[in-house]
Amino acid sequence: MDKQTQLEIEAAAFRRIIKHFQDHTEVQNIDLMNLADFCRNCFSKWYMAESKEKGVEIDYDAAREVVYGMPFAEWKGKYQQPATPEQLAAFEVGEKRRKG
Repeated sequence: MDKQTQLEIEAAAFRRIIKHFQDHTEVQNIDLMNLADFCRNCFSKWYMAESKEKGVEIDYDAAREVVYGMPFAEWKGKYQQPATPEQLAAFEVGEKRRKG
C-alpha cells in the first residue's frame, strides 16, 4: 500500500470513530475510561497534540468540539449523566492502575 492510500484510510477511520462517538451519546466517558482506558476527552487531547506536532495550534476546547461535534458544555448539558457509585469505584481502580 502506498503512503497516500494509507493516509486516506487512516483519515477515514478517524472520521468513522469520531462519528461513532457522536452517534453514541449514551456511552458515557467514564464507561469508556473504565472499559478502554481512554475517552472522548483523551481523544481530544491526542488530536490537539498531533495538531501541534504539525505546527497547527488548536486549543483544548476547539479539539473537543471536533470530537464531540459541538461545544463540550452543550454536549455535557444534553448527554452527560451523573456517574454512579459503581462507575466511580471502577474509575478509581483504573486511576490507581494508570498511575502505577
